[in-house]
Amino acid sequence: MKRFKKHTFAICAYGESPYLEECIRSVLNQKYPSKVLVATSTPNDLIRGLCDKYKLPLYVNEGESGITQDWNFAISCCDTPIVTVTHQDDVYTYDYTMRLIKYMRKSKRPLIYFCDYAEIRNGEKVYTNKIMKIKRLMLLPMRLPGTKGLVWLRRRVLSLGDPIVCPSVALFVDNLPNPIFNNHFKTNEDWEAWEKISKFTGDFLYDPTIHVAHRIHEDSATSAAIGDTGRSAEDLEMFSKFWPEPVARVLTRFYGKSEESNQL
Repeated sequence: MKRFKKHTFAICAYGESPYLEECIRSVLNQKYPSKVLVATSTPNDLIRGLCDKYKLPLYVNEGESGITQDWNFAISCCDTPIVTVTHQDDVYTYDYTMRLIKYMRKSKRPLIYFCDYAEIRNGEKVYTNKIMKIKRLMLLPMRLPGTKGLVWLRRRVLSLGDPIVCPSVALFVDNLPNPIFNNHFKTNEDWEAWEKISKFTGDFLYDPTIHVAHRIHEDSATSAAIGDTGRSAEDLEMFSKFWPEPVARVLTRFYGKSEESNQL
């Protein structure tokens, strides 16, 4: 079996997720296996037991915890130049790593690789809905040949919202700032990171095929974020990085309505 030694799935585990084992099995069951580790700020018997069962290294964040702090900690535990920060509730297709390798080989200076996604709702995979259609439409220009290195294009895409699904992203850490994620937002921490990275010289490698399934449930970070009353303020701050305030306010209003489909 071929191995891809340059990439790590860094699984961020929190609490006692009933979906963690399914996530672990999906990243171990790759056509081209990568390294896999688990990082947590909430060590418990469930997480330890699964790490023992699958012989995975477990790293405990004993410093400041939080979404971005835990993501940055997980990245810091990796010794490979490519890292996918893996959310414990999500699952990956058999060929995620294979697709990553394929796209990486087309780039002299990759920044991030990301792919399309499905959702898991009530145990069933959903391949299209309103928000997915919008995100795919937003990313359509990035499917054109010769666009992967165009800074202005990816910034125009990001100026209309965040169509990049965080768990699908492979980070080429040697070409990125440290830390990658800022401890600033509660809900838009990934959008803020892509906006920062979008200014760098290098490529955004967009794979329009589905290789991750993002779970939507009442305890997920996505669902909790949508219900957070501070979300609109964070959206406004992000849109204001690209647009004058009046335009940013209009976009914030429409963006909030479109994101409501992420709620159960």
